Amino acid sequence: MQKNVGNADRFIRIMLGIILLLLFLSEPFESLTGNLILLVISISMIATSFMSFCPVYTLFKINTGKLAKKKK
Repeated sequence: MQKNVGNADRFIRIMLGIILLLLFLSEPFESLTGNLILLVISISMIATSFMSFCPVYTLFKINTGKLAKKKK
């Protein structure tokens, strides 16, 4: 598992994850399904920022880390 998430990307993911988690706690949707989807998205944003790895970035061959900048 090679790191493919840079520092700026990690910061944005953490902030979005926290905002979505706070939104989940306020229960904006009437259905449980909508709230659970919001929870899963927020946890995945926070988890990928701590691991510095995003599986979706791997599929599309995106790398926002330092290694991508050095190779150019």
